[in-house]
Amino acid sequence: MPDSPTLDAARIVTRSVPVGRPWHWLALGARDLRRAPLPGLAHGLACAIFGLALVVVAGPRFWLLAGAFSGFLLVAPIVATGLYAVSRALERGEPAGLATALAAWRPQDSRLVVFGLLLALAGTGWVLTSAGLITGLAPQPVRDPMDFVHVVVLGPSPWLFGAWLVLGAVLAAPVFASSVVAIPLLLDRRVGVAAAVYASWRVVVDNPVAMALWAFVIMALSALAFALALLGLVVVVPLLAHASWHAYRELVAPA
Repeated sequence: MPDSPTLDAARIVTRSVPVGRPWHWLALGARDLRRAPLPGLAHGLACAIFGLALVVVAGPRFWLLAGAFSGFLLVAPIVATGLYAVSRALERGEPAGLATALAAWRPQDSRLVVFGLLLALAGTGWVLTSAGLITGLAPQPVRDPMDFVHVVVLGPSPWLFGAWLVLGAVLAAPVFASSVVAIPLLLDRRVGVAAAVYASWRVVVDNPVAMALWAFVIMALSALAFALALLGLVVVVPLLAHASWHAYRELVAPA
């Protein structure tokens, strides 16, 4: 079992990296996807099918749809756990197939489950806060995606969309800082959740510009994937997952 959070945190050494390093992580992620395409594309296809199912089920109910996709984006790093295992196997020169990814979903402890639940709670909090903001300040009711575009994005109160974006950034930033290396760290080492989150925050504090660029890259590629009718997730999910593993490897020193 993991040691105490204090002892765990003392054993984790974080590192600083050049500002442009996220582009290198993407290149390494693309290399891993080419070397082991089956597990990555299977994960991406599963995410795309799940996303399309959400649209079908919750399409006309805007806040349900928004909540589902917000939760989906926040829990996505947990979904990518199997692909972190694939990248780890590739760097070790071990077989890295679909079985490697599936084996990561049979952990001997509940740390990843706990972290996933925390991310889901964060997503729920964002949706409730977002719904409260729009419901309370929008000049007209917002019931579906087109209402959101006409009333909030293109409506008579341009500051409302700006306030919504700022609120989203304020709530998303601590989630990103808490998880950017925490999940691959939990997969790779026997450390506690608190120590992994603390290490993730140290990484962001030590590399503010590089991590801001990495967050932008993640959001831009995710937006592109959604813009392509969710089919972009087939490639974007494994690309970002493998790249995130290499980000962890450079930002956290080996044990």
